[in-house]
Amino acid sequence: MRKNPNDNSLPPSHPSAPQTDPASASESLNSNAISSRLEDNLRRIEDYFANCKDLKIFPWGYGPKLEQTAFSVYFETLIKPDHKNYLKQTLQNLVAHEIGPATTVTVDNLIDFFENDGVASPSAELMEDMDQAVKSILDGEVVIFFNGWNKATGYVALDVEQRQASEPITEPAVQGPHVSFIESLDRNIGVIRSLLKSPNLKFEFFTAGQQSQRKVSYGYLDGTVNPDTLSDFKHRMAKIDKEEILEVSYLEEWIGDSRYSPFPQVRYTERPDTAITALLDGKIIAMVNGSPSMLICPGNFAEFFMTSEDYYYRTIFSSLIRLIRVAAFIIALMLPSTYIALSTFHSELIPTVLLLAILNTREGIPFPAVIEALIMEFFFELLREAGIRLPRPIGSAVSIVGALVIGQAAIQSQISSPVMVIVVALTGIASFALPQYNMAIAIRILRFPLMIIAATFGGLGIMVSFILIYLHLATLTSLGQPYLSSIAPLDINRLRDAIIVLPQRVLLHSPRNRHLHKKTSEGKKVP
Repeated sequence: MRKNPNDNSLPPSHPSAPQTDPASASESLNSNAISSRLEDNLRRIEDYFANCKDLKIFPWGYGPKLEQTAFSVYFETLIKPDHKNYLKQTLQNLVAHEIGPATTVTVDNLIDFFENDGVASPSAELMEDMDQAVKSILDGEVVIFFNGWNKATGYVALDVEQRQASEPITEPAVQGPHVSFIESLDRNIGVIRSLLKSPNLKFEFFTAGQQSQRKVSYGYLDGTVNPDTLSDFKHRMAKIDKEEILEVSYLEEWIGDSRYSPFPQVRYTERPDTAITALLDGKIIAMVNGSPSMLICPGNFAEFFMTSEDYYYRTIFSSLIRLIRVAAFIIALMLPSTYIALSTFHSELIPTVLLLAILNTREGIPFPAVIEALIMEFFFELLREAGIRLPRPIGSAVSIVGALVIGQAAIQSQISSPVMVIVVALTGIASFALPQYNMAIAIRILRFPLMIIAATFGGLGIMVSFILIYLHLATLTSLGQPYLSSIAPLDINRLRDAIIVLPQRVLLHSPRNRHLHKKTSEGKKVP
């Protein structure tokens, strides 16, 4: 006879109901091991999950006249409705057909079967301590405790709604695959393995956070990744097992060599082809369950201007697009400060006709060029953030209408000149042309101090600032690797794919990565 699912207590008159023994009960509760007394295990589970209203404890019996007792425990918000009593039904069938005649069923028969034969479920496992059982329940398993057995068994029945794979949102492409990662770690790894079928592809896992218990994984291509870089990465990952990691970007704090540098030292992608290309180049990818993005490290300055589409087009077109991105980086970083320096200190460098036009548009403007630029940049950043945070149908309308209305109103009210509006608009468009959003953020951070320096020291200040930025980039490292690899120190073999894209037949036979370790017949490693 089945028990009421809402009744979590064992019947006191039941033949197998455990008798209360205060000494043994106290010993069982103080131990982390699972008790052989069903009542003790029930009490401990209730203590662990007090006030968890979606936790279900279902007592049931098996054997002749249901004299053997057990209970199933699970979160009804995590598991499939048709899997709640799967193991109970399987067990009752096994008792009749596998363990022995129904009249001879004992706990010893059951223990011998589970420990030697297992159950008819590919995801079943045995648990020896309560912490393991609690973790399995939180992972979406149905865990079953048996009276007279100091172990528990469970099987995966997780059924949580997941987003279907769709086109990449942050990395759209005209040509190439139109599939992105989703929030399921296992499915993301499965996609990578289905596209990169190599036994050298390794994935390692660990759990981070005492409360969130997030599953974290990182992968690499053995024999391609730099062993020193991989060792350094593993050493840093070992420090975060107790940290609450809710998203893959949380890992950047531990991976980056310079926490206060404005320049990103890792890349992010939601495209499988980009992740596979990174693995083939000797990179390490990191993932967190619940995050649709993958982290790629170590970072390289030139790689922030690359996209997977660069290798789907002809060499001339791909090289031109990449040069445009480099020009966009320079424009987004230097254009406002250059305009301020020229109009304030070096007006003789501006052609006369253009200078007269600029002076004409600035007539009546009550602010100097630097204040005018700061005001317009602030308005533009405000509109950009509003467009991102608002719902998508409203955000695009707000961005376009806001830019038009505010720009026109600023000109008519003589707060800003038309030339300054053009400069700010070109700067914003150039920052949108960069493939990696975190590199665009670095430019936004540097642009404001550069404008103040240009208004104070003119062209000399810009030149000194540019030299300091380059020195910072030249000394910056990511996982011990130079940030300007292929440029400083100069490497001709890697430079061929840093600024321009050579034909595929050259790239495929001579990969960018210089850390390939292949054993020769003499047993030596050669690059």
